[in-house]
Amino acid sequence: MCGIIGYVGPRVALDVAVAGLKRMEYRGYDSAGVAVIVGDHIELRKKAGKIANLEAELAARPIAPTQIAIGHTRWATHGGPTDENAHPHISANGRVALIHNGIIENFATLRQQLEAAGVPFQSKTDTEVAAQLLGREVEAGADLADAMRTVCRLLDGAFTLVALDVTQPGRLVAARRNSPLVVGVGEGENFVASDVAAFIEFTRSAIELGQDQVVDLDRDQVTITDFAGRPAQGKPYEVTWDLSAAEKSGYDWFMRKEIFEQPRAVADTLLGRFTDAGALKLDELHISEGHLRAVDKIIIVACGTAYYAGLVAKYAIEHWTRVACEVEIASEFRYRDPIITGRTLVVTISQSGETADTLMAIRHAREQGARIVAICNTNGSTIPRESDAVIYTHAGPEIGVASTKGFITQLAACYLLGLYLAQIRGTMFGDEIAGVMRELAATPPLIQKVLDTLEPMRDLAKRLAGKESFLFLGRHVGYPIAMEGALKLKEIAYVHAEGFAAGELKHGPIALVDKDVPVFIIVPPMGRDRLHDKVVSNIEEVRARGAHTIVLAEEGDLDVAPHADTLFRLPRVSTILQPLVSIVPLQFFACELATLLGYDVDQPRNLAKSVTVE
Repeated sequence: MCGIIGYVGPRVALDVAVAGLKRMEYRGYDSAGVAVIVGDHIELRKKAGKIANLEAELAARPIAPTQIAIGHTRWATHGGPTDENAHPHISANGRVALIHNGIIENFATLRQQLEAAGVPFQSKTDTEVAAQLLGREVEAGADLADAMRTVCRLLDGAFTLVALDVTQPGRLVAARRNSPLVVGVGEGENFVASDVAAFIEFTRSAIELGQDQVVDLDRDQVTITDFAGRPAQGKPYEVTWDLSAAEKSGYDWFMRKEIFEQPRAVADTLLGRFTDAGALKLDELHISEGHLRAVDKIIIVACGTAYYAGLVAKYAIEHWTRVACEVEIASEFRYRDPIITGRTLVVTISQSGETADTLMAIRHAREQGARIVAICNTNGSTIPRESDAVIYTHAGPEIGVASTKGFITQLAACYLLGLYLAQIRGTMFGDEIAGVMRELAATPPLIQKVLDTLEPMRDLAKRLAGKESFLFLGRHVGYPIAMEGALKLKEIAYVHAEGFAAGELKHGPIALVDKDVPVFIIVPPMGRDRLHDKVVSNIEEVRARGAHTIVLAEEGDLDVAPHADTLFRLPRVSTILQPLVSIVPLQFFACELATLLGYDVDQPRNLAKSVTVE
């Protein structure tokens, strides 16, 4: 959620911090602030609302140029989105300024102890507890890094902390536990941030920090230890995308840009997936083939859009491997006492790799002896690091909060996993796997074909902009796509939308259908048992009750035309792969409708890109 940036080096540090915060706006926030060291004191500016409010405050109360700064965008958890609760927070003695991402679970007890000792508080946040503890430690004579390690050992929960000390104006210290933090290494300058986007303008050299580590940096060096003070190592890597990849490139919204980037994103995700011997491979694999052959149950855990990708994966995995596959909402998984053994394979899907509910779910599964496979878009994030294997989706940075290319590349990765398991378990012949891979490799041009024919969806959004409720129907893999299409409308257009299995229509949802409720229907490809004909009957059922029917059907399907008020043609693909083309017009429709309604498409209200607290 929160965006964190820290800088020390020769540039105007405040400018670096504010620019970094702007590049992390997509994470979602409700206040912003910065702190710098000027002479013998800390200058602090923070405001509720958008970064523009902070910039106005900086213009009204300028700060002299300095070479060290920390900045923060906050998503309120403890205490409302007010100026006082915005970060950074300064210790009562004025020595330390601190920013924080995450939740300190034992803050109430610690606050009571500090207040009993006479420490005054200026906010209602859990964060200020850490600031006050750190201030007391340095006042007692502790070095800033030692003080940070001491404070971290006192805290329970998930946190990233970044702090500066007025008596050491060229130094930053940061720490992480269950919350993202990355170091940017420059020439004569260094950065810390919750996202590499914050410093990609200046350096592509990064270091990912491990769990329970503290980093101490000045402009020339970076030192990493664990919470006990023992030397530790981060993992250096090079960021493979540049600043332009995080800019809009002429589009009105990042989301629209990312919708149109999907052909390339899918192609990149599929690239290089074969060994020289012609076998499928994963990015990083630490599970033996013998163990994979012994797996007797697969459980997919994910949240939100990633959960719907998992539902599509279930159809593919069970069809190709003949292994029972369950799909679980990550936030519910460990609380229902799931049945997990050493022969269970848990697959986790997360765009950011930092989703708190998903992370806790895989830790629970690991405790029960399961092996973990991660599907993730963020190299070096926590979930891949704590998994036994990973398939990286090469979507590039996804800035829009509502996932588009993140979702479609998750689908591609799920297909790869299903085929890989089929290869290992011998449930498909090599030529069968190669045939599916050829069809997968042919989908990026088909996705582009959909993008080239989206004008009817733009016109449809104009006609339906006054509607207050939408239904989405699908069967087989079209059912999760119906739910994902509905989620997109809810996320960014703020209208009621629900996705249902078309076969459930007469079991309740049909009561919602009337002339004011548009209904999207995803029609399976022709020849898929009797599903196609059953869905055509569903179309006629809702149309007979006055609904405006928007039908997504493959080219050449003549049976649907008489029942469609609006007909959108999809390229012909096999049933299991149809989600790669059917989701695109639904994403585009949601973006168009939200734009027409005047909403902020990239930063919808109440939502954040990455949910890093439970």
